[in-house]
Amino acid sequence: MPVSAADPHRLLTLRAPGRLHLGFLDPAGTLGRHFGSLGLVIDGFATELALSAASTDDIVIVDPAAQAEVERAARFLHLLREHTGLRAPLRLQLTRVLPPHAGFGSGTQLALAIGRVFAHWHGLAIGSATLAHWLARGLRSGIGIAGFDQGGLLLDGGPGPDGLPAPLLSRIAFPAAWRVIVVQDERHRGLSGPQEKQAIATLPPLPQALSADICHQVLMRVLPGAASGEFALFAAGINRVQQLLGAHFAPAQGGAYTSAAVGRTVQAIDGAAIGQSSWGPTGFAILPSQASADAAVQALRARALEPGLTLGIVAGLNRGALLGEHACEPH
Repeated sequence: MPVSAADPHRLLTLRAPGRLHLGFLDPAGTLGRHFGSLGLVIDGFATELALSAASTDDIVIVDPAAQAEVERAARFLHLLREHTGLRAPLRLQLTRVLPPHAGFGSGTQLALAIGRVFAHWHGLAIGSATLAHWLARGLRSGIGIAGFDQGGLLLDGGPGPDGLPAPLLSRIAFPAAWRVIVVQDERHRGLSGPQEKQAIATLPPLPQALSADICHQVLMRVLPGAASGEFALFAAGINRVQQLLGAHFAPAQGGAYTSAAVGRTVQAIDGAAIGQSSWGPTGFAILPSQASADAAVQALRARALEPGLTLGIVAGLNRGALLGEHACEPH
């Protein structure tokens, strides 16, 4: 039997994984369609929240880092109520959040996580693309939306003229043995919102020949490399894509990497697919095994990390968000 949305003993939980944005195909639309994105959902970074009944609206912080997301979470709830007309008071607990403006897709994952638990709470069958549209997410990239649903290595075709999120063109299960070294720099934040929009608008268009090169790298190196487990092919494609995009976005972000220290760190890792996620500052180095990732991290730490940097090793994640329903004590 369905559980009443007013049941004080009902608790919904949701864990939405983070993602790395590995690059745009055609940021200026010189081939006829803007953006198009390549991305990878990863384990180890996530937004986690819980929803339950309340006498008055309440947003509860468990992770101190989530304090910065309270205003955004409240705005998402407001928009959901405006679209559905459902205004019963709720208790939203932010258990854990992705680092904001760091290249993990924090805004989209928070929006979809809140949207999904809100819809499920009220027994509404609303797809992630619709939730994203309501909450003004996916305006440039659709990989966070597709990643929320199914994980993996993802390619989208760029948003269409209707304003809806970009269609998913390809989803490949990321090889289980491959690992990702994630390099974070707490001293920097990537561009977002109006600053991101302005930066994209003020950059000269990426020449059509370079967009074509990126498309070719993705179609004939990155995707087949991942699909067949040919790491060298995959890495060559990622490195070329990141080289081209790093040079293109350098004037807006102060260099090929938002954090020069992150750039120096990932460039010191031999035999890896390296780059920056979105506007950074997070960098990544993908390697073919846990052993090779462990050895690379050990070598970096032996040389002493630059101040402000942290390293972590994660796997790709071939599933999307996890929704759970539980019994709880009333608040």
